[in-house]
Amino acid sequence: MLLSLSIRDVVLIDRLEAEFRPGLCALTGETGAGKSILLEALGLAAGERADRGLVRSGTDEARVTAIFELSDDHPARRELDEAGITIEPGEPVILRRRLTADGRSQAWVNDQPASVGLLKSLGEALVEVHGQHDGRGLMDPGTHRGLLDSFARNHAELKAVREAWKSLADARSRVASLEEAQRTANTEEEWLRSALDDLDELSPVAGEEPALAEERKFLQHAENALTELQAASEALQSDGGLSERLGSALRTLERVADQIGQAEEGAAGEARTALTRATGALDRALIEFSEAEDALSDAAGSFEVEPGRLNQVEERLFALRAAARKHEVTIDELAALRGDLADRLDAIENAEGRLDEARKALTAAEAAYDKAASSLTRSREKAGDALAKAIMAELPPLKLDKARVRVAIDSSEDHAGPNGRDRVTFEIATNPGAPFGALDRIASGGELSRFALAIKVCLSVDEDGLVLIFDEVDQGVGGAVADAVGKRLSALAKTGQTLVVTHSPQVAARADHHWKIEKIDDGKGGVRTTLVALSGDERREEVARMLSGENVTDAARAQADQLIGTA
Repeated sequence: MLLSLSIRDVVLIDRLEAEFRPGLCALTGETGAGKSILLEALGLAAGERADRGLVRSGTDEARVTAIFELSDDHPARRELDEAGITIEPGEPVILRRRLTADGRSQAWVNDQPASVGLLKSLGEALVEVHGQHDGRGLMDPGTHRGLLDSFARNHAELKAVREAWKSLADARSRVASLEEAQRTANTEEEWLRSALDDLDELSPVAGEEPALAEERKFLQHAENALTELQAASEALQSDGGLSERLGSALRTLERVADQIGQAEEGAAGEARTALTRATGALDRALIEFSEAEDALSDAAGSFEVEPGRLNQVEERLFALRAAARKHEVTIDELAALRGDLADRLDAIENAEGRLDEARKALTAAEAAYDKAASSLTRSREKAGDALAKAIMAELPPLKLDKARVRVAIDSSEDHAGPNGRDRVTFEIATNPGAPFGALDRIASGGELSRFALAIKVCLSVDEDGLVLIFDEVDQGVGGAVADAVGKRLSALAKTGQTLVVTHSPQVAARADHHWKIEKIDDGKGGVRTTLVALSGDERREEVARMLSGENVTDAARAQADQLIGTA
């Protein structure tokens, strides 16, 4: 519901504040008073195209703010959620637009900067205008299918079609993916087999590179180390050998010890003690020397490597590193790569079976979609006939008795999608024998508004909180026809807020709320437009003016009382 509209410096309106209420709201006033300006200002707030000609002469910018009340399940909430704008339950949505004299435009939603595109999306969910300012709603054939589905209560059928469409889309994607894989399989299979043969021959093992690098370093120094060890061994054995000399010295000391006997005192005792220490040291030296020779021999043995081993290690490292570069992986990842390539080859070898299964699933999905879409089409055709009859019944009282209406349903695979395969269009023929055509081809704006009114009356079961605005719906009619228009507007307003710009006293008399748009002198040699809420005598006087013209008579006032009293 539109709660309020604030306008600053739009054409003839310098400053206007209007608060609106539920039900049927009538906007009246003399021709040229600015009723159309009010709708253009609302359109600006609702994201319509900005024309810098709307900026009041002599000012720098125009500003419009429209505040709407939203139900918890209002479609506009989805638009807000997708835009990341949070509106708490019970909180209104505030659309604000600024237009400068040089044509620049800015938009806000609840004081958050927003694109004009978002403003337009919200406006389409909040307001629907019928008449000379209509560019959306019923005049947009893209909305007709949804309106027919709402009338038909096709919720279950639509859900089934959307689920079937998703399954069909998934099945098509699966088949396309497998077919594409099959087209490239021959080339890839040849490459995979070659790569696997190379890796099988290489037989990479995770963690072998560090061990090979360490062995390579050892082998590179082994020959020089062996030469040095051999030189050390020869040094130990040169000139008779250190072992023989130590042994000879030990034997000499042992003979001397035997010669001096076992004396333990005096000079002989001291000599024997010294000899004992000397022979012990030489004996230990011989043992250490022998152990050194053995260790040296063992060390030399460890450096005696297999001929050509260094070349083998270097070739292995080169092969591993070349393979890693070729496949753009590390050496440690080569073993895992081999497994991945084997899996890919297996997938190719078994692709035909999977493709057959996918094609069978696609056939089943197509059948399921066809069944669901056909059921939805039948429901739409049945509802379309019922809706056309209901609309036709509304036309005679609206002075459209010669017109015909039909709901055209074009069912084709070309239209297939999540909402079925039907293109729905509301079509009319204004005269007998005239061909059917789109709603927006009607010449008369008044006829257009009355057609929209008739359709809306029939569709009023599900309006999703739209504010309906009818502009000049009573154009060119009066008396009983105008009264019929008023009755239908009043009935329509019981399910939601309806605003009507009218010149008809019969329509104005049926309004729940009445505002008069006036053009007055601004005291500066210019004029400005104001909006005045009417009630009681003021409303009576305005309805009487609409009946009799500028000179209001008592008879007109009495007739106004009668219209208001019987509305």
